[in-house]
Amino acid sequence: MPTATGTFEILSAEESAYHEADGEARTTHASGTQRFSGEIEGDGTIEWLMCYLPAGGARFVGLQRISGSIGGRKGTLVIDAVGDHDGRASSASWHIVGGSGTGALAGIRGEGGFEASGGSTVTYRLEYEID
Repeated sequence: MPTATGTFEILSAEESAYHEADGEARTTHASGTQRFSGEIEGDGTIEWLMCYLPAGGARFVGLQRISGSIGGRKGTLVIDAVGDHDGRASSASWHIVGGSGTGALAGIRGEGGFEASGGSTVTYRLEYEID
């Protein structure tokens, strides 16, 4: 199974709370855009639901759409992501949503994740197969 590795740059990010109360988890909606380089070349958009815990840290879930190429094959796909933030760094696991691939990425499946140690550059890895 091929593994795509590289980085993405966070180009924009917005976040707004939809629940805040003393002593409770704060929940927010965040969205953003990215530019991928490495074995994935293209642009991404992400929609996150965040849960900031009273004791610190956060849990997040999201859908990330990538438009570009993987291993030279062009198309789009959607990845679901689940991760954690410890106040300094974030990491998440990725799973390609079955049936979401288009163009030369139709039939793509796989999983991977990312590591964000702070700042706007994030390292990713994605193991994938295409029918």
